[in-house]
Amino acid sequence: MDTLALLLVIVGALNWGLIGLFQFDLVASLFGGQASILSRIVYSLVGLGGAYAISFLFRDREKVR
Repeated sequence: MDTLALLLVIVGALNWGLIGLFQFDLVASLFGGQASILSRIVYSLVGLGGAYAISFLFRDREKVR
């Protein structure tokens, strides 16, 4: 689950980077526009992945020797 959440956060971050730098929404262009159901599903999954990734901040980390 952690890996999936991290992957979704990475997808979201790259998409936002493209929007900020080039005004290009990769998710919308791949799935038929921002209002298409597939784009909305991807946006929702990225949002859920981000919400889950918040838990990474509050976990105990293993000490590496």
